[in-house]
Amino acid sequence: MLRQANLPGRFGVYYPMKRPVFLLFSYLLASLTIGCSTGQAPDNKPAPLPVLKPGEAVATFAGGCFWATEEAFDRLKGVREVISGYAGSDYPNPTYADVSTDQTDHAESVQVYYDPKQISYAQLLTAFFAAHDPTTLNKQGPDVGKHYRSMAFYRTETEHQQLIGVIQKMDTSGQFQNPIVTEIVPFKTFYPAEEYHQNYIRQHPWQVYIQTVSLPKIHHMEKVMAGQLKEDD
Repeated sequence: MLRQANLPGRFGVYYPMKRPVFLLFSYLLASLTIGCSTGQAPDNKPAPLPVLKPGEAVATFAGGCFWATEEAFDRLKGVREVISGYAGSDYPNPTYADVSTDQTDHAESVQVYYDPKQISYAQLLTAFFAAHDPTTLNKQGPDVGKHYRSMAFYRTETEHQQLIGVIQKMDTSGQFQNPIVTEIVPFKTFYPAEEYHQNYIRQHPWQVYIQTVSLPKIHHMEKVMAGQLKEDD
């Protein structure tokens, strides 16, 4: 297990281990209270939208903070690329600041570019529901707000029926104690998020929020999808 002399802070500040323990606890609490947000001066330039390659398919999901959702899908064999962004509303060209106000009706989302010969849409659904809690309304862990709501976007009637069937099966199986509140909606538009949100977890693996909130969700998905993980992950 990798050990460091210092613990990384939510905004890149390092606290020596010799500091009083209560300072660390205070910092952890503050980090979780802040949740899925950055402490850096953002560059509002959106990332470029990937080009769909021949034979590929694309799927769009919203499952809370897109940092964890992006990383979870990116670890699956058959997934070429995942991009974080915003979907769920007609509000044009939203920024992270816009979406965070809950006034745009967009949700933090990811778009998944995958090879259906290597991974099916049904398998993506399994990973999606394993990577977040679909029973909490407008909330995922410490992240609260409508832009953190659970959504699954379908592009075809086949995907629509698959979504309905999967949710009905999970609701009746007792897998979750509470009913699933995931919104099933037809796909309209996906807006890529700013560059600094892309591959966020791999760029900031030691941030407290990533360690305590994001990674546990990803690890749970990995257990569920153990036979479908990329070898380098």
